[in-house]
Amino acid sequence: MLYRFFRSLFRVIFRILFRLRAEGMENIPRSGPVILCANHTSNGDPPLLGCLMERKVHYMAKAELFEVPVLSYILPRIAAFPVKRGGVSKESIRLSLDLLKEGNVLGIFPEGTRSNAGGMGKKGAASLALKSGATVIPAAIVGGYKVFRPMKVVYGPPVDLSEFAGSGSEGLEQATEKIMTTIRAMVKQHESKR
Repeated sequence: MLYRFFRSLFRVIFRILFRLRAEGMENIPRSGPVILCANHTSNGDPPLLGCLMERKVHYMAKAELFEVPVLSYILPRIAAFPVKRGGVSKESIRLSLDLLKEGNVLGIFPEGTRSNAGGMGKKGAASLALKSGATVIPAAIVGGYKVFRPMKVVYGPPVDLSEFAGSGSEGLEQATEKIMTTIRAMVKQHESKR
């Protein structure tokens, strides 16, 4: 209930203040496990990435935020779960895999810090995708959070990582690079259209 409220609130805010629009929504599977992988430019990226989608998007958030009285109540109710500073714990990885096995959507910013908040380290997205079989959807957040200047989120076609399954650490590196290269290319392509 609280998730839907905040999703609607952010839709209104982002559409009015940043003229937010989305492209490629048809690329997002209606069911099954999905990992949304996007570039990271601002603290506003997590709500912006998911507010236009009908499916709930789960995110990691810094564990310290769950110690703040009001946030400790709100964050779990808006599909956020804690990750400790300085690295992703086994508990965070297990929870991420459980969410994916249950057919949920997980939002990850593979490049980590705004350009490792919300990130799992560069290899995290590829590792989770290969372990869970989740569909990887690359996303490009385009625009600079300038009031009344247009922004958009572009959801690309799935990134096929099947060639890297079972290929060890080298395959994980290559899968990660394929995801990152796809996101960078999308950002570059759509920034040039602005």
